[in-house]
Amino acid sequence: MKNENSPKVSLVGAGPGSKDLITLRGLRVLNAADIILYDALVSEELLLEVDASIPKIYVGKRCSKHSFTQDNINILMVENAFKYGHVVRLKGGDPFVFGRAQEEIDYVESFGIPVSVIPGISSALAVPSGQGIPMTRRGVSSSFWVMTATKRDGSFSEDLIYASKSSATMVILMGIRKLSKITLEVSKYRGCEMPIAIVQNGTLDNECCTIGTLGTINSYYETLDVSKPGIIIIGNVVAEHPAFFEEEVQRVLHSSL
Repeated sequence: MKNENSPKVSLVGAGPGSKDLITLRGLRVLNAADIILYDALVSEELLLEVDASIPKIYVGKRCSKHSFTQDNINILMVENAFKYGHVVRLKGGDPFVFGRAQEEIDYVESFGIPVSVIPGISSALAVPSGQGIPMTRRGVSSSFWVMTATKRDGSFSEDLIYASKSSATMVILMGIRKLSKITLEVSKYRGCEMPIAIVQNGTLDNECCTIGTLGTINSYYETLDVSKPGIIIIGNVVAEHPAFFEEEVQRVLHSSL
């Protein structure tokens, strides 16, 4: 195919999951694409909102099952920019929140191809909010940390330890499979009564929220689908969730039996 358009790449944040949580600008840029490369966490319903004539390539990475490596994705962006013109790289959440966006920008720009970034709503903020869990509250938490559970070598991130020692709300992405180890580590600094919430399929119709404490949450582990991504929220703000005190009553009743 002869490309009559100048090559360019747009990194677009698709938002936390639900198709209507992409920004207006993001949707406008999607429909201006010549080709779209999209991730695993992008809603299929969102793709149906895009002109069907625009080619779409799935390049998702989930649970170590990678359709393409990051190097492959970088190459695809460049090749398709020269072939088609405007490539939209559609990412879940926000491109700059654990989205490896800077790596992609550096690679694409090394070929003289301009890159623009359209921010997206990060699941780290939207999913707790949708459950009525504030990130900050006066007198309870004055800050929040967003982090991954572990580093590339599998060891805990230093930020997990630093955040555990603080009073900040902790938002942990990509940590469901290591839930037991996370709760054990955090409870060393915050105690077993610290509230915790786990939200999977955030902002979607099948969203599921599990509420407990660091000392009890692992009893719910078997009810979680560890193949699905989820968000872990730890902090006293979780007590704002209406289900927390219902669970607390059940814990008290159970302990008195």
